[in-house]
Amino acid sequence: MKAMIDVNLRGVMHGIAAALSVFREQGHGHLVTTVSTAGLKITPTMAVYAATKNTVRTLLEGLRQESTDGVLRTTAISPGYVHTELIDSIDNPEVREEIRRTMDQYAIAPEAVARAVAFEQPPSSKPGPRHRATMQISAAAGA
Repeated sequence: MKAMIDVNLRGVMHGIAAALSVFREQGHGHLVTTVSTAGLKITPTMAVYAATKNTVRTLLEGLRQESTDGVLRTTAISPGYVHTELIDSIDNPEVREEIRRTMDQYAIAPEAVARAVAFEQPPSSKPGPRHRATMQISAAAGA
């Protein structure tokens, strides 16, 4: 649980803290984070994971609303199941296998998410005031 919070929440917060000073200096910036459909459809054994993803979603929305000067643009991506090695960190072997089976059936490639992020980028990198970009990419119904 601690590792999940460290990666999914603290890691994002440290990244945002590092990026904000650069964004202010250059007059614009764009934060893109992965927040997961698991934060929208809460399922047993996924409460902490969902909580970390919902926290990041809330943080990004708050930052977007606070950026009244147009310096910051945010995109939160909820891609559903994506093939990653992160399931190897799940301690419970039964839960890990259940998630692996679902991932094998529904997961999309990480490159598909990267292409969606690249496609979402506007021709001009400087956002207008209070610009909001939100993408929902779902690998399968109910993912």
